[in-house]
Amino acid sequence: MIYLIKLLLLAAVVWLIYSILKNYARSVDRDETDVPATPEQEDMVRCAQCGVHLPKSESILSRGEFYCSEEHRRQHQGNS
Repeated sequence: MIYLIKLLLLAAVVWLIYSILKNYARSVDRDETDVPATPEQEDMVRCAQCGVHLPKSESILSRGEFYCSEEHRRQHQGNS
């Protein structure tokens, strides 16, 4: 009878460890899928007037050169 109780206790401990590990694995998988996707990277360009770097979509392209503002475009083209 004592052998049967020990066997049942061992089975309960093994089941408990298995359940804990299974729940932990689920939470790790859930955490990885909850991470938001990173935004796509964009090319950076350098202002021909002041040298500041900015995203290409925010720059002003004129005569093959990029500028951070309309004022810098005018200043640089006035110097050329």
